[in-house]
Amino acid sequence: MFQRVPRALRRLTAVVVLCGTLGAAVTGCTGSGGSGDEPDPPRVVRAPEPGLAFDYQIGGPYRPPAGVRAVSRDRTSEPAKGVYNICYVNAFQAQPETDDWWHEHHPDLVLRDADGDPVVDRDWDELVLDISTPGKRGRLARIVGEWIDGCAKAGFDAVEADNLDSHERSEGLLTAADNVAFAKLIAARAHAAGLAIGQKNAAELADRGRRIGFDFAVAEECGQYDECDVYADAYDDRVFDIEYRRDGFDAACEDWGDRVSVVLRDLDVVARGESGYRRRTC
Repeated sequence: MFQRVPRALRRLTAVVVLCGTLGAAVTGCTGSGGSGDEPDPPRVVRAPEPGLAFDYQIGGPYRPPAGVRAVSRDRTSEPAKGVYNICYVNAFQAQPETDDWWHEHHPDLVLRDADGDPVVDRDWDELVLDISTPGKRGRLARIVGEWIDGCAKAGFDAVEADNLDSHERSEGLLTAADNVAFAKLIAARAHAAGLAIGQKNAAELADRGRRIGFDFAVAEECGQYDECDVYADAYDDRVFDIEYRRDGFDAACEDWGDRVSVVLRDLDVVARGESGYRRRTC
């Protein structure tokens, strides 16, 4: 039902504290367990190593090419065997095929303009979700949190939370502070589930990423827009960059290919064997 349309570009039950510094692995400490006096055992959050050969498969899963050590797949897909698996979740906007579900079950969580019309990201035909108040952020965090828990149950290592920059498409109804506040909730939820979480785009927020709770970055076209340094500095080179144009790919490879993970994909990110499939690495 919630399959990701290819794109270029439970309630919180514990207080989560990251122990130590974020590195190749960090330990997340959860709150009290069901036994009353005994705390839950710590859950290890494993951030990706820098420079892992990467494939972006959110448009459809397929066997990772030889040498690939990390993949990102939609949350409705199974993780790949033997690699670091990132679970794609559209956290700040709605998949186009889920519009009816949102309107029927959570109409007030869809951002609306002064006329009551839904605010839509016109580039990708996605409803923008309303994270403008603490109450709505909490409710949405419970919904998205269930998806994150599903990623953990399926065996993923991390979450890619898309559309951190939804405020830029909100017609001025959301602020960057709203997005940051919501991101903190879902980052805590991911860590509680034992998952690392990646910042998706919004380079201007990268310098705040660690404080928000992000462990790495997934950047679309940071070579094209000369932003790779921002992410690399913020996350100690734990960056997965997807380029869609050859000139951006060439720039990313030349300047950053020895430090961050760079892959060239077709704009629709289709599965290998489908018409239009394209993939190259540095």
